[in-house]
Amino acid sequence: MNAPTPTGRLIPTGDGHDLELTRVLPGTVDDAWASITEPERTARWIGHWEGTGAIGETIKLRLGFEDETPWTDVKITECDAPRRLRVLTFDQAGTWDLSLELAAAGDTAELRFVMHRIDPAMVGEVGPGWEYYLDQLLASMTGGVNPDFNDYFPAQRAYFEGLVPVSG
Repeated sequence: MNAPTPTGRLIPTGDGHDLELTRVLPGTVDDAWASITEPERTARWIGHWEGTGAIGETIKLRLGFEDETPWTDVKITECDAPRRLRVLTFDQAGTWDLSLELAAAGDTAELRFVMHRIDPAMVGEVGPGWEYYLDQLLASMTGGVNPDFNDYFPAQRAYFEGLVPVSG
């Protein structure tokens, strides 16, 4: 297997930087939406969740592909099904503001994943993990082989660290 190619971009914003990654997913926007919101399908690529999936609610996500499969609190802050989902995650890593946007692209769906207001010092540690999870999402939708995290980290760390602007 060829080493995965990182796609992440660090985008300056009015209040810091956003880390953006994209994927082209097979099938319709509705199918892609189901893959990122239905507990049975999220379990295939990031983890199973429990709770009420509604704006303002906090669900529990059990990260199925992390050491010791920890639980994370996920507050749903925006939901415009089947196009946009925005959440805040709360765990030992801190609070992360994440959004997923879907758009039709012919016979496929384009996913735009954004980690808002990322600390640039974290990009080298966090970026490879999101690449891994999004490739795992793609594998879950195509029936492909799940990727190996070792192909992402630390292999992609230098790429992501290279995205950080040099201050001077």
